[in-house]
Amino acid sequence: MVFHCDRFVYKIVQTMMENSTQVILSMRRIGKSFSGVTVLENVCLDLYAGEVHILAGENGAGKSTLMKILAGIHTEYEGEILLHDRAVRFRSPQHAAQQGISVIHQEMSLIGSLNVSDNIFLGRELAGPAGWMDYRRQNQKTQKLLGELGLELDPATPVGDFPVSVQQMIEIAKALAFDARIIIMDEPTSALAEPEVKKLFAIIDNLKARGCAIVYITHKMEEIYEIADRITVLRDGRYIGTAPAEELPQSKMVEWMIGRELTEQFPLRQSEIGPCKLHVRSLSIPDPAGTPRLAADRLSFEVHAGEIVGLAGLQGSGNSEVLHGLFGDFGPLPEAQIQINDSEYMIDTPGHAIRSGLALLTNDRKENGLVLGMNVLQNTTLASLKKFSPSGWLRPSDEIAAAQRQAKKLSLRAAGLEVEVQTLSGGNQQKVVLAKWLETQPQVLLLDEPTRGVDVGAKHEIYKLMNDLTAQGMAILLITSEMPELLAMSDRILVLHRGRLTAAFTRQQATQEKILRAAMGETGLAEE
Repeated sequence: MVFHCDRFVYKIVQTMMENSTQVILSMRRIGKSFSGVTVLENVCLDLYAGEVHILAGENGAGKSTLMKILAGIHTEYEGEILLHDRAVRFRSPQHAAQQGISVIHQEMSLIGSLNVSDNIFLGRELAGPAGWMDYRRQNQKTQKLLGELGLELDPATPVGDFPVSVQQMIEIAKALAFDARIIIMDEPTSALAEPEVKKLFAIIDNLKARGCAIVYITHKMEEIYEIADRITVLRDGRYIGTAPAEELPQSKMVEWMIGRELTEQFPLRQSEIGPCKLHVRSLSIPDPAGTPRLAADRLSFEVHAGEIVGLAGLQGSGNSEVLHGLFGDFGPLPEAQIQINDSEYMIDTPGHAIRSGLALLTNDRKENGLVLGMNVLQNTTLASLKKFSPSGWLRPSDEIAAAQRQAKKLSLRAAGLEVEVQTLSGGNQQKVVLAKWLETQPQVLLLDEPTRGVDVGAKHEIYKLMNDLTAQGMAILLITSEMPELLAMSDRILVLHRGRLTAAFTRQQATQEKILRAAMGETGLAEE
């Protein structure tokens, strides 16, 4: 290739070309087993300077395990790692960080009671010449990092005071606090709204320009093809292949991931709408943070049998609070007038909600959806134990039969019912949460981000389950931050802005543009 340019520009172009093909790190023939079970076998990965390298695969494919080896969390493994052509074996996460490797974990590692600055520099505090903590310099560096992320926060504020989306950006700032050359991002946008995602992608562009290598793990297809330079796919702990993003179409990548061709992302939805299952009038919910503004302001809507109603809105719209309010998480809301199956429902406690036919799948399965130290069986029957102990004594045979039935229905991939759920992949953990709620036999299913952190194959299975449940007459109220999912799975879409309903669309009326405009406060869009 010949460049017709002056000497200075030629030098820049030459440096960019060298960066784009310079291998910073190589992982060779990596293998890993837990208790005799092989989770990685003969896996290879090369990282180039100035690239975004997507690590793709279904939940349980081995992506997180491979990254934990790279980050120094798992120190016993087969194979070798070459950093700048030099063999290394990281002894700990601190050792990996010293070698220029930084990690943004899917599960946030922040401590809610500590302030922003202390969280960002936890374990690597800045000290002055005499060894005393240099809080002034630490706060200044924190403010600089937050400014680069577009965040105006007081470094002295406890991180527990911020919503999850802001905490996610603080987690990103924590990973960027030191000049890492290799940055691992595991589902970094799972709790971010669209404006924050754009900020993150701008930061990624800046890191690429500085010659950093970024390993990016996500199940969002639109993100993969927006930022990827190369894609590596793992399946069942084995290396399937690597290709430039422009040479690996989505259909081929999905085939590599699941081992078969997936003919459609969303199964065909043919809904038969029945009588009203959930009738809501004048639902107002105080802001859980204690501000004077209402999280939900006199909302009225209906959800019918066989219907999926999407509840859309930007961060702070109040959509999640609506689901939690209906479920009794905020206690009694006496002004609301609610009926379930034409029977009056007075909001009280989650236990009362379950007995009344409501079930809530929350947007954080590990925080408030599962008991991680319990096994599959115990989690599956946790919300319906009275059914298996009619005289106060648990009937293990009935409990086991119910859990087996749900596991088969949901195609749960687990070695057995006695396996702790914390050892399962994200997709299978989500199936256990669904099994728990389906065992309560709900009339109305409240779903808050049901496919967050779930791979494409498991997503398809969840979509099919939603169709099956509504075909049986169940009503579903759905929150999802993935616009294609919202448009494909909803029969109607209600849009909230700052706790108020701004628009209601039928499937035929709804478009991405209309929903976003309504989510930003514009009204009167359904008639356009």
